[in-house]
Amino acid sequence: MVEAVQDARVVVTGAGGGIGAALARRFAAEGARVVVNDLDAAKARAVADEIGAVAVPGDASTIVAEARDALGGTIDVYCANAGLASAGTEAAGEKVWELAWDVNVMAHVRAAQELLPAWLERGSGRFVSTVSAAGLLTMIGAAPYSVTKHGAYAFAEWLSLTYRHRGLKVHAICPQGVRTDMLDATGSAGDLVLQPTAIEPEDVADALFKGIEEDRFLILPHPEVAGFYAARAADPDRWLTNMNHIQQKWEAGR
Repeated sequence: MVEAVQDARVVVTGAGGGIGAALARRFAAEGARVVVNDLDAAKARAVADEIGAVAVPGDASTIVAEARDALGGTIDVYCANAGLASAGTEAAGEKVWELAWDVNVMAHVRAAQELLPAWLERGSGRFVSTVSAAGLLTMIGAAPYSVTKHGAYAFAEWLSLTYRHRGLKVHAICPQGVRTDMLDATGSAGDLVLQPTAIEPEDVADALFKGIEEDRFLILPHPEVAGFYAARAADPDRWLTNMNHIQQKWEAGR
């Protein structure tokens, strides 16, 4: 058992399936009181019923107050997990870009706006951001997703550096492929880049809980991402050339 989450009051957004459901199950198994959020009310209720949690369906941007009430007036851990895997190039429509930005970044910002006053006043709180390795690297064929996941990572990083001395714990989860409906939706690009090393949602939950125990900001369920991230920073042109080769391979295979 992870002492830091026993009896904690936890909210997990986008928890009707995939990574979110795995996180909700793990928090409940560790003795936390959990609110399961999902835009799909039936899925949220199914997971909540399974683990003895409370379902609070709806838009992840708007449920903090209701979730807090459902947990007796306090949230200790907030998992900003709901996300949108928006494909397309720079030519993707304005609405595609707007929705990706709203779900992948602004939902995190709005949650923080609601949560931080109480957390900073009491000197404790834990914000878990499900980002993606795309937020550290990129993803071919998915400009809106890649750009907004970079934004989600940047916001989590900013929260951590700004408030860690005031008791805020922040974790950014950055997996590559995870066997979920979102991975299936990535199509041929996902088949090429993500499927060969895809892991289960439960593996992501394991990585997060290990990171909580070790008090780490960056959670890498695929450890090899650390090497890719270092290579990108050390020699951007070489890294971009290698990524372009993958892009060309994908284009040739379509």
